[in-house]
Amino acid sequence: MGRLFIILGSFNMFMSVALGAFGAHVLRSLVTADRLATFNTGVHYHMIHALGLIAIGIFIGQIGVSKMLTWAGWLLQFGILCFSFSLYFLVMLNLPWLGAITPIGGVAFLIGWILLAVSAAKANKR
Repeated sequence: MGRLFIILGSFNMFMSVALGAFGAHVLRSLVTADRLATFNTGVHYHMIHALGLIAIGIFIGQIGVSKMLTWAGWLLQFGILCFSFSLYFLVMLNLPWLGAITPIGGVAFLIGWILLAVSAAKANKR
């Protein structure tokens, strides 16, 4: 399972770098500065949470698989899909209603980070 989260994290890092380059070199001439800032927010959170997935994978390798760590990883992945990709599509397709999906991803991020912290706290007691 740890390897899977490292692979997912690495793939998401690749995607965030590629999408960041797309925003900087292509999208900036096609959308307003506000919409580009929204796109860049998606890239920023995508990148941070991809690193989180890699960290979870490494942590699983150190302490072993647990339900809490597995949930933390899947919630970060789900958060990337809901948060970052809703912002990407909102900007590229000009569909403002997609903004309603973004907070769902944000909540998934928050829960995922809490589960990671609790997992780390419990690992010290083992």
